[in-house]
Amino acid sequence: MRVVIAEDSVLLRDGLTRLLNAHDIDVAAELGDAAGLPEAVERERPDLVILDVRMPPTFTNEGLVAAIEARRRRPGLPVLVLSQYVEQLYARELMSSGDGALGYLLKDRVAHIDMFLDTIGRVAAGGTVLDPKVVAAMVAHRRSGLARLTDREREVLSLMAEGRNNAGIAAALVLSQQAISKHINNIFAKLDLPADTDGNRRVLAVLEYLQHDQD
Repeated sequence: MRVVIAEDSVLLRDGLTRLLNAHDIDVAAELGDAAGLPEAVERERPDLVILDVRMPPTFTNEGLVAAIEARRRRPGLPVLVLSQYVEQLYARELMSSGDGALGYLLKDRVAHIDMFLDTIGRVAAGGTVLDPKVVAAMVAHRRSGLARLTDREREVLSLMAEGRNNAGIAAALVLSQQAISKHINNIFAKLDLPADTDGNRRVLAVLEYLQHDQD
């Protein structure tokens, strides 16, 4: 197996490299930031990418952005995220494509070597492995986010789930499109959906609604 590592902590990056090499896993490239990850993936053609979410220069979501770009260039590229924090929003965004081959572990799990190596193998084989703390946060967020919606916002979300656009929702509820836009923005905010494109956020909001409706 060939792996590319993107991790700004020199000690952790070196430790990961030594651990993987000791178990016959070749580290094809080591990166201290996320900027060069997409190019390294194209150049090295790894079986797996291991990366942090928060990396230079802003230490916010550079790793996530790089992982999404790398998977855009190589659909289905196995990615294992190691994070110091439970960041369920980033986990959800990574999984939103539904392609699998994703892992999200807290960094302290690396100390559990057998479990960590098992995770690497499962993700490289196309599986999805999430840290139990991340799963718990995602479930709690989904329930609490939907619970915060008003009755009117739930009506709007229900009509969104039927595939109606803003004009169709406005006609069904006898409201202005401006009022509908305000309700939808409130829904996005309460569900803590990323501010990328409205189309993607609409899909994520509907998925949350449908999953809750089936529980």
